[in-house]
Amino acid sequence: MTGRTDTALIIGDMQTGILANHPFSRAPVPPMRELVRAARAHGFLVVLVRTELRASGADVSENNTLFTAFHQAGSLFHEGSGETDIIPELVPRPEDVVITKRRTSAFAGTELDLVLRAHHVESIALTGVATSAMVAGTLYDALDRDYRATVLSDACADAEADVHDFFMERVFPARGARVMTVESWLGAL
Repeated sequence: MTGRTDTALIIGDMQTGILANHPFSRAPVPPMRELVRAARAHGFLVVLVRTELRASGADVSENNTLFTAFHQAGSLFHEGSGETDIIPELVPRPEDVVITKRRTSAFAGTELDLVLRAHHVESIALTGVATSAMVAGTLYDALDRDYRATVLSDACADAEADVHDFFMERVFPARGARVMTVESWLGAL
């Protein structure tokens, strides 16, 4: 381990297939590039999270209609398809951590909590798509695990702008998360 390890920047679901198929997901890319640069410069752990499902469907229950639909929609979320690769603008470095998730939250069934605790992380800055899915699910799990959490509003996006705004203005603050812009967060470092 190197650098300051009490803070982690978590970037969720910035995958080639998602950005190619869902135009709303491209908006956070410019602020994310700046975030990654700054996080590395400050010695923060950079965690890139991606969603992958086994092509065989072994990890998809028929009881989970959302992930069944994801699995059946083609190779967009299929492990090894290339569509689950992190976008080139955010390509992980060797010191970064890549977490593969198979559900909405980056904590569900993954080693994320183990990695954060191994690095003595107490605070997370959370970004990604979609606000109402990956970001919300991961935030709730992080808060339940007693992490201090900040959601960076302009480094998140949702297919519905009003849904994004509702989560940022009402839901996340009510849950105990700080909501800040990237510029404000970087200015406070």
